[in-house]
Amino acid sequence: MQHILTYTIQEDDLTIDQLLQTKWKLGKKLIHELRMQKAVTDQDGELLQWKLPQQKGNVLTFKWEGESSSYLPSDQIPLYIAYEDEYLLIASKPRGVSTHPNEQGQNHTLMNTVTHYLQSKGHSYGEHIHRIDEGTKGLVVVAKNPIVKGMLDRMIEQKEIVRTYEAIVEGQMKSNHGTVRAAIGSDRHHPTRRRVSPSGQLAITHYEVVGRHDQFTKVHAILETGRTHQIRVHLAHLGHPIVGDDLYGAKRSPTKTYELHAFKVQFKHPITGEVIIAEDKR
Repeated sequence: MQHILTYTIQEDDLTIDQLLQTKWKLGKKLIHELRMQKAVTDQDGELLQWKLPQQKGNVLTFKWEGESSSYLPSDQIPLYIAYEDEYLLIASKPRGVSTHPNEQGQNHTLMNTVTHYLQSKGHSYGEHIHRIDEGTKGLVVVAKNPIVKGMLDRMIEQKEIVRTYEAIVEGQMKSNHGTVRAAIGSDRHHPTRRRVSPSGQLAITHYEVVGRHDQFTKVHAILETGRTHQIRVHLAHLGHPIVGDDLYGAKRSPTKTYELHAFKVQFKHPITGEVIIAEDKR
C-alpha cells in the first residue's frame, strides 16, 4: 500500500538526513526504504536532495510503498477515541477485550475495531504502540503511519510516553506515595500468573494515594517499566491487591472483573511537538 505523510520543517538548515536520523531517529531499514523509493518531495512533487539544508516552513511530502496492517476489520466493539489527528489516535479499550488478536482469524479485539474505523476513513494502516491487559480498561496509542510508529516505539523505549493508571485496592495503604522496585518473573505454579522474583525482570512502579475509604484505597500508578501484570503484581506485593483481582489474592468480584483503569496518556507529539494529554472520560 502507499503511505503518505506531510511535514513542515520547524528549523532552518535542517537536512532530510538529519531529520530522519537525528531528529526522528528512525530505524535504518525504514530510512533505506524511503531513500530507495525516492520518497521525499516538495509541495510541487519535485524530488529533494537529502543532504541539502531545508529552511523553516518548507513542506516535505513522504510518499512510499509499504506494508498495510493485517487486522480483520470489525465493528462489534464500541469505539471511543480520546484523541486523533492525521498521524495517530488514542483509543479506549473496554474491560474484557484484548488489545490485539492472539490467533489467526480473531476479530473481537480493540485493533479489529480501530481497523474498521480507519478503513471507513480511507486508511489501511494502524498499529498499536503498547498494549494493556484484557481485564484492564483504558487508553492505547495507535500510529496511523509507519514513520510515526517508529518514532512512538522509540519514545516508549525511552520512557517519553507517560501512562497513568487508576486502581482501587483492598485495605488502607499506609504511605500516601512511594515506588516499588521489585523484579517480576513467571510463577511456575500457574501458567498466566506473575510474581515478584529476584531472578525476574526489573520492574518499577510509582504510586500515589488519591482517595481513601474504610475498606479501600484509590491509587494512581505510573509505570517506569512495562512488565506483564506489573501494577497488579506490585500492589499485591505491598499487601493491597486490586479489588476483584482474585488472581493476585483479592476477593473475587460478582462481575469477575478488577478495578484497574489506564485513564491518562501524556507525551510530546513526535511530529508537531505539541504536548498531548489524553484522558479516558468513560
